[in-house]
Amino acid sequence: MEIDFAEYQLSSQLRGHEDDARGICVCDNTGIATSSRDRTIRFWTLDESNKRDYTLSKILLGHTSFVGPLAWVQPNDEFPEGGIVSGGMDTLVLVWNLVTGEKIQTLKGHKLQVTGIALDGSDIVSTSVDCTLRRWRKGQQVEEWEAHKAAIQAIIRLPSGELVTGSSDMTLKLWKGKSCIQTFLGHTDTIRGLAVMPGLGILSASHDGSIRLWTLSGELLMEMVGHTSIVYSVDAHSSGLIVSSSEDCFAKIWKDGVCVQSIEHPGCVWDAKFLENGDIVTACSDGIVRIWTTCHDKVADAVELDSFASQLSQYKCSRKRVGGLKLEDLPGLEALQIAGTSEGQTKVVREGDNGVAYSWNMSEQKWDKIGEVVDGPDDNMKHPVLDGVQYDYVFDVDIGDGQPIRKLPCNRSDNPYDVADKWLIKENLPLSFREQIVEFILQNTGQKNFTPDPSFRDPYTGSSAYIPGAPSKSSGNISVNFVFHLSITSCHYVEIVIC
Repeated sequence: MEIDFAEYQLSSQLRGHEDDARGICVCDNTGIATSSRDRTIRFWTLDESNKRDYTLSKILLGHTSFVGPLAWVQPNDEFPEGGIVSGGMDTLVLVWNLVTGEKIQTLKGHKLQVTGIALDGSDIVSTSVDCTLRRWRKGQQVEEWEAHKAAIQAIIRLPSGELVTGSSDMTLKLWKGKSCIQTFLGHTDTIRGLAVMPGLGILSASHDGSIRLWTLSGELLMEMVGHTSIVYSVDAHSSGLIVSSSEDCFAKIWKDGVCVQSIEHPGCVWDAKFLENGDIVTACSDGIVRIWTTCHDKVADAVELDSFASQLSQYKCSRKRVGGLKLEDLPGLEALQIAGTSEGQTKVVREGDNGVAYSWNMSEQKWDKIGEVVDGPDDNMKHPVLDGVQYDYVFDVDIGDGQPIRKLPCNRSDNPYDVADKWLIKENLPLSFREQIVEFILQNTGQKNFTPDPSFRDPYTGSSAYIPGAPSKSSGNISVNFVFHLSITSCHYVEIVIC
């Protein structure tokens, strides 16, 4: 089936965030707000001189941990230039005035990370890993209820006024007031993103790798499959196009249920949103926010396109392995300038994104090309593979309560504290579990003599590095069962209980 579609091309790259760009909020025609693991929100405005580039207008500082969901407050008497509402890992919901760039409200109540924000008239509605949905009015909490039995990951408000939530319990729920009037069943893993599909219903994005379109009555109209990993977000445009973002490093564009374009990024794509004009904004783990367009007069210049191509090539090179070796560790073609020492001596060099083997021809004193090196059938048996990357270990993590098994990858050379932090953030789990995960990693990767850096300070809690065997500093009253076991390459099995 041939589909009429104009491909998206890079328009501009918004640099400024110092860590993963996590969330995007399209603020009508005023600008774009983005959130990050660097604890900031940045507000970008369009350069009126060329209608293509964006300029960093304001940096909003106030969260003490990474920032996730954002919502736009349209200009009114209280916010003459509009406002931003943000939620973070620090459990806070903050309200910002864009005239001053200052926070004017701090909404405290959630016990764990804030994962979603929706505006319902002048009310703010927020969701959290603590399983609650809270309504705030004029800076005060006026309602709270347990909306799911597992972490709530997303919320949207429908044009008709109802709210929809998505959860780690694999369901969507449609709310009228505090009453659930419809539960949507079908996903086989955590629901991470939601969006309104104009005139049709609700879109959901899931850790199961799919995007689904539902009617408000709960009927599944369409399932879109194409991503090879977790799908973090989904958005729709009035033209009927859909965009999704994923851990697999792609933003995918869908039309009539068919993927019509895949835009590769140099890292995980945390979020993707349409602008009103049909352009697309993406937030990537490399900290860069990118604008994509179908308008030829807004396509980036050759220098910027070459820069992006280089970023992508370097990233792919850093992840690719050939013959069990990291591609980026291989020498370049200049290594062939050095003569071999014996007939048939082999050397593997990097040519573009491939590893190529050469053999030394003693009689002709030159290197003869043998061919491209690929991993043999036994290579993937030596190390488990997750999302196309080999690791020394891939642990299965069961957090109980009927939730799906999660994968925790780790290499012997990795700092276990970094591994634990990044994994907890990726899975939207409380950082108070960090100590138990670090101890498990140390015990099961043979790093019993690992010495933590005494100067280390947790970027989220400010505490020093956890030392196995030392008393726990966590004060949470959450009880979660973590059952860890190694991948299929080992029969080792361990269970630890986090209380």
